[in-house]
Amino acid sequence: MSDITPRVPVGAKLIQAYGDGGIRVSGERYKGSRIITPGKVLAWPVVRFEEVDGEALLDILAEEGGVELLLFGTGMALRPLPEALRAGLAGRGIAAEVMDTGAACRTFNVLLAEGRQVAAALIAVD
Repeated sequence: MSDITPRVPVGAKLIQAYGDGGIRVSGERYKGSRIITPGKVLAWPVVRFEEVDGEALLDILAEEGGVELLLFGTGMALRPLPEALRAGLAGRGIAAEVMDTGAACRTFNVLLAEGRQVAAALIAVD
């Protein structure tokens, strides 16, 4: 039998499950939307995509430092990222990819296993 569990650095925050209004990361369940980096799980007070505050998000990412790619999990449906937010991220050297929350969770784990400097801003889904 081949083990396909992603190999991630010790202490890295691996996303294990999503749904029921929250997310499970490295064995711990979090209620509500979250920003996940390789080393932290941060509260993100967003329920709907329309509530995304670009400045607040940029401030959070600046505190984390080293993020090269931000995955946006927009809930159950894919939503376009406002151009002003995409430009603000690009101005800080952060590329943005937008997808539904499930795809963002899976993609985060793959990129984490590759050693990429990735973060995910995930809107919780039921």
